Order: sequence, then C-alpha cells, then structure tokens
Amino acid sequence: MFKVKFRGVRGSYPIAKSEFLQYGGNTACVEVNVGGHLIILDAGTGLIDVGNELLEKHIASAIEPAARTPIEATVLLSHIHQDHIQGFTFFGPLHVTSTRVNVYGNVNYYESLSDELAGLLFGKSFPLDLGDISGNLQMHNIDENDAIILHRGREPQVAAKEYKAKGDEVIITSYRSYAHPQEGVSVFKIAYKGKTMVYATDKESYLGGDRKLCSFARNCDLLIHDAQYTTQDYLSSFLPKQGYGHSTFDMALECQKQTDAKQLVFFHFDPSYNDDKLNEIKQQHASDRAVLAYEGLEIEI
Repeated sequence: MFKVKFRGVRGSYPIAKSEFLQYGGNTACVEVNVGGHLIILDAGTGLIDVGNELLEKHIASAIEPAARTPIEATVLLSHIHQDHIQGFTFFGPLHVTSTRVNVYGNVNYYESLSDELAGLLFGKSFPLDLGDISGNLQMHNIDENDAIILHRGREPQVAAKEYKAKGDEVIITSYRSYAHPQEGVSVFKIAYKGKTMVYATDKESYLGGDRKLCSFARNCDLLIHDAQYTTQDYLSSFLPKQGYGHSTFDMALECQKQTDAKQLVFFHFDPSYNDDKLNEIKQQHASDRAVLAYEGLEIEI
C-alpha cells in the first residue's frame, strides 16, 4: 500500500472561517502510509488531527494500556518555519510512553534539530520542555547525501544516498533548495517498490524551471508542489511576491511538464485564498493533470 492523505494544505498561518471549509484552514501536513510505515511530512496544525486519530486507534487496540499497539511514526520536516511545526507540541501520541517517533530534518552544520525545536516550540513558548515528553522521541539531523531506510520491524537507518532497495524497504531521499528564505527547504522523495512521490513545498521556481528539482523528481508518480500564489498575485505591482520563497500554480505545472510527473497536486495555498478563489483556480486548470489539495484528499499510488 502507498496511500497519501492531506491533513493541512495552507501556508503561512492557519485560518478558521466558514468560507475556508471546503479546502480547509490547517497548515502543512501530509500523511503517507506506505509499506507498513507511517510517514508524516511536516508538522503544521494538520498534524493535530493525525495524532487524535492515532490515539483513538491506540486506545481501541486493547483494554489494558500495556497491551495496546504502540504508535510509531517517521516525521520529515521540510524546514522549521512556524507553519510547518505549529502542530508538533499538540501531537497527542508524544505524551504516551509506548510511542516511538523519529523526526528528521536539515539544519545548519553548527546547529542540531533537537536544539532548534526545543528553543522554538518548548520552554518559554509552551508549558512543557522537550525533555518532558513521555514518548520515545528521537531527532536526527540529515543532509542531501543521506537516505533514510525504513524496514519492517526494525529501527530506521541512515545510509548513503546511493543505497538501492534490497527487499521491502521504503527509501527516503532529499535535497536542499535555497529558493526559500532564510535557510532553505528540504525537498523529499519517498520510494517503494518502483513507485515514487516527491514533496516540494515552500520553494520558489526559476525562469525556465528548476533543473535540480526536475532532475530529482523525474518520472515520479506523484508530485506535491508549492502553489501559494496565482501568477497575478506573484507579479502584482502593488505587493509583488517574488523572493518570498513560494511558487505559482503555473510554476508547478511547468515543473510537472519538465519532470513528466504522472500526477500533480497543488499545495500550500495562501491563507487569503478562500473556497471561491480556489474553485476559480480549479476551473482554470480543469484540463490539466493536476488537482488542488484539500483536507481529507486521499491518493493511492
């Protein structure tokens, strides 16, 4: 099974208004169930519902707490801007002792992911410190030379990016794009049994396309691509969005064309784009091999 479910599709900040219900107002979070593993891409406010559902299944698995099926997850952080980590402290399974969560992200060489998240999310900004978490939470620094290998019944391992699957493994690779301020963003690829998906959020494209991304995502089955702005808003004479680190819908389509991705999902919408606006955009792209993400959208690869 290789199933993708969208839990939060907004960028910048969450929005809670009646005219945003169709697509949802939570920030970036995508749930992937593949090869018996749960992978979560980014920890925006969409992560909260993922955690609540996991807790319900955990409690229902047995009457005695010690007999319940443990919650295990791999979390991939594209970067640590607020809209991609806002849900982390409210991820309920972290407060269950049997939970095992491995978090991977790319930070500067003189920093650690654990220290960065502890400073941003815990301590002065939250009632608990990172060390107060009950579950088994492991933070890992990775870079674009690494591959994360997920095996059934074993702890994840980090190997060289050139690692080739030898069986039933899920292989996660990434590269660092600096087309997003301040310190760039990781673009992730998840591969399993000849199927691949690429998650390319929070990156701005270039004139003629992004060759590095196009090479990385070549022939993927599913491309999730940043589409925060319309071209009109991006080029606005009043408040242009060039240099903000986000792409347009047209940029995402150009990437799909150059990669020959089988399916494109527009993602990470500007929080000012209500349902009516997004439905207009949907109509404009009705003839394309692309869909707009919304909370609850499921795609099986």
